[in-house]
Amino acid sequence: MRSLSDTLTRLRSFTPATGPFDPAGSSGTLSALDEFGSNPGQLRAWMHVPADLPPNRPLVLVLHGCTQTAAGYDRGSGWSQLADRHGFALLYAEQQRANNPNLCFNWFAPADIRRGGGEAESIRQMVETAVARHAIDPARIYVTGLSAGGAMTSVMLAACPDLFAGGAIIAGLPYGVAGTVPEAFDRMRGQGYDRTALAGLVRAASDHRGPWPTVSVWHGTADRTVEAVSAAMILHQWTELHGVVTPDRIDRVDGHAHRAWHHPDGTLAVEEYAIAGMGHGVPLATGTAEACGVPGPYMLDMGISSTWRIAAGWGLVPAEAAAPEASADPAPKPAVPPQTARSDEAPELAPIEGGRLDPLRVINHALRAAGLLKG
Repeated sequence: MRSLSDTLTRLRSFTPATGPFDPAGSSGTLSALDEFGSNPGQLRAWMHVPADLPPNRPLVLVLHGCTQTAAGYDRGSGWSQLADRHGFALLYAEQQRANNPNLCFNWFAPADIRRGGGEAESIRQMVETAVARHAIDPARIYVTGLSAGGAMTSVMLAACPDLFAGGAIIAGLPYGVAGTVPEAFDRMRGQGYDRTALAGLVRAASDHRGPWPTVSVWHGTADRTVEAVSAAMILHQWTELHGVVTPDRIDRVDGHAHRAWHHPDGTLAVEEYAIAGMGHGVPLATGTAEACGVPGPYMLDMGISSTWRIAAGWGLVPAEAAAPEASADPAPKPAVPPQTARSDEAPELAPIEGGRLDPLRVINHALRAAGLLKG
């Protein structure tokens, strides 16, 4: 049985981070995308389109994590830096507090993750509007996100697989595995997964039967907000859909374990980056040719730039010149770090009224702080 202290520790990880990097700070590069459809999920949309961008260029949809904004995530991850340098457009979906007090996308709510409804439909509408207004190449649309945004990336790949050529899920969860708040927390702990049902959840999300988008999975081995088991479940969900069983490439990239599954024709189907020792966040690299973004809470300098490598995998930026070092281990597995390993410290919960411990009050307070209970 889950302990109260374990539940509260998980919930505290969703409270706003503090530190030198302001996750809500403005990057100064985004412009509002207005009137993009009926917007049933009541989301906001922002774009960054480099000056004089020619027609038929790619589009990357980016989904922020809890407590973050589109501008803050753009500044931290460095996506607009790459867009300006290499010529592609960016679209950011942004949550509003009226939908979720902690600015989390509602990746676990059935009404928000189905094709044609809720937040998923709002995101689809903003993508189609951006494509039409900026003459985007419809064959080169991609999606990526962190944490709740990573889980929402899974949603978009499942609900609208015909819309995206590829997706990159950072510290996220598989599609369709939770329908309630308790189920959401169980999956974040790595509990309650049914491996046999994972691919079927995606197949049931639409009438699409392929080809499927490529999927890149990024997860820290020391992540205690979303356990790395979730990364393994995402891999299982998508390798089965692609019909690939055994990774045909196992190596290390900038010291981190990397595995890839390819189709018989050599095209990538699924890949995994297991970032050694990283907690919950986006892996960045500073002081290298691939450097972009700003380190801070949930933007973690791990010596590997996920933003650059994700973009390179989609053909948006040049691939790294140096070949990755070979791994002697035929099947590298993420190390199991100490249970106390964390990427940052979260603030304490507000005091309990009257100084007495009321478990129900504590849980409700924490759920509201996590953005999983309204009112």
